[in-house]
Amino acid sequence: MCFYYALSVTAQTLENRYQLTEGFDWEVEAGPWTPKYYVSGFEFPKMPVITNEAPDRLQFLTWGLIPFWVKAPAQAAQIRGKTLNARAETVLEKPSFRQAVQRRRCLVPADGFYEWRLFQGKKYPYYIFLKDRTVFSFAGIWEEWADPTTGELFRTYSILTTEANPLLARIHNTKKRMPVILPREQERAWLSAGLSTAELLSFLQPFPAAQMEAYTIGRLITARTANRNCPEVQAPVVYPELGEGQ
Repeated sequence: MCFYYALSVTAQTLENRYQLTEGFDWEVEAGPWTPKYYVSGFEFPKMPVITNEAPDRLQFLTWGLIPFWVKAPAQAAQIRGKTLNARAETVLEKPSFRQAVQRRRCLVPADGFYEWRLFQGKKYPYYIFLKDRTVFSFAGIWEEWADPTTGELFRTYSILTTEANPLLARIHNTKKRMPVILPREQERAWLSAGLSTAELLSFLQPFPAAQMEAYTIGRLITARTANRNCPEVQAPVVYPELGEGQ
């Protein structure tokens, strides 16, 4: 699964990474950007994504997909906590996701994410990233939903997940899942129109473990009364009970 991630880079780094041709005024459109060391899906944050609708600019969408067919705000509030992720194996079948994956796909920038390993009855947090420490893209889907009581338009997204590669299977050793990370050369193709079912599924594969790294971090990430949006949340911590290699 993927409920927590990081985008701990500057606005300029993000713009340079995606080489977007349409201008983006952070102050006007999104407010001042600060690096996000810890983002929780359960807080339903607005985060930068790149959609197939506007592939040459950043847009801020809310994490937690609200399907277009939702009837009322109460239903929207209930369902979005269950749609932070969409499973690759069922995304083309589930009513919440099947239209979005066919028509509304997006890139979700990140430079790392968090997962927990179960060991002898205790959970240990890990920070996971690419070996070259660059920004990468989760495969995402997005939706638009209009609140029938106010007319307000909500634009939301979900991150796709797939079976874990060997690295993530060792860490996320209960459900053995991982987010779909798109190879850089496939990012634009994911946004292309008219993809067949076979083509869509071809993107939803485990990212190579050989290109990823992970290490154990401290318990700050689970300290609800502390500020977790800080560099210290990513600091390595060694747990002797886990042995060598953590």
